[in-house]
Amino acid sequence: MAIDIYDFTGMTSAIHESLSAVLSPAATTIVEMTIIGIVFILFYALVGLFLVYAERKVCAFIQCRLGPRRVGPRGIFQTIADFIKLLMKELLMTKNADKFLFNLAPFIVIIASFMAIGAMPFAKGLHALDFDIGILYVLAVSGIGVIGILLAGWSSNNKYSLIGALRSGAQIVSYELSVGMALMTIIIFAGSMQLSEIVASQANGWWLFKGHIPAIIAFVIFMIASTAETNRGPFDLAEAESELVAGFHTEYSGIKFAFFFLAEYMNMFVVAAFGATVFLGAWMPFHISEMIPYAEYFNMGMDFIPGFIWFFGKTGMLILLMMWFKWTFPRLRIDQLLTLEWKYLLPINLVNIVITAFFVLTGFHF
Repeated sequence: MAIDIYDFTGMTSAIHESLSAVLSPAATTIVEMTIIGIVFILFYALVGLFLVYAERKVCAFIQCRLGPRRVGPRGIFQTIADFIKLLMKELLMTKNADKFLFNLAPFIVIIASFMAIGAMPFAKGLHALDFDIGILYVLAVSGIGVIGILLAGWSSNNKYSLIGALRSGAQIVSYELSVGMALMTIIIFAGSMQLSEIVASQANGWWLFKGHIPAIIAFVIFMIASTAETNRGPFDLAEAESELVAGFHTEYSGIKFAFFFLAEYMNMFVVAAFGATVFLGAWMPFHISEMIPYAEYFNMGMDFIPGFIWFFGKTGMLILLMMWFKWTFPRLRIDQLLTLEWKYLLPINLVNIVITAFFVLTGFHF
């Protein structure tokens, strides 16, 4: 078992008790929610800026280039300069656009990803929302984003935007089935939809390893379907530049375009963090079997690495995998995209769930 030198429960409890000593219960709740909201807003902005820079560097490395190098050391301030540029750009709108829905759409997209981040267990004791239906909550709020995409495409009064939005809607609704069923495999193994319970069930091993072949199949399907659900390459049919200019956000400029851009990267973070939590134990360290010689000393060394380092390390690994997908494989056609889901991923998922249920009933897992 991991030692608790990096347990943040005491810190959060002390903050709550100190606020409760001077404020009423209602005021304490409001202040705590405000603090958590500010922290998440700052985290959202910093992670978004970092991921944009990281993708540029990863893309450059794959294509044998150097990437951003001008603004700041090794170009680390390039994304900040781009953000300032977008803030200063004029907000344009087509003459016949639906003004209210046009302005509302970017906020729906960004709020959906913001709500999903709140349920992520960053470390022991650092968990803002811990519902007993945590997996269902994340799937539900992340699915709200497609409404913003559909509104953006329809309200722009642009045929390219509309086609991109329809493609995105069909793609997200289709691949949400595979994401949900892949997660169903781990729900059956763990016996709970509460994220903290799923993390606790991996104290003696991550489900990716101790769940045998069904867990590995579910993980592969989850990564493929999640990449498609976030509209990233090679599944970026909704933003196909060669066909649709920029897809559903063709008519957006300035900060509204930045909202769509930022939400895409934060959705990628949410997907990777979700996968790291469910399949790789979130903040749980890597342990080896005690039957291996000197395993106790190895496991003790792993326990000294802070939980949030494990969480962000696993999440970063999955993000790097998604970036590698995008810059390696060619874009699929829309018929190939839907064929992959309905003829391959969905049937495999259904069979995998039956096999998982058999494994759990027979106790055939570590």
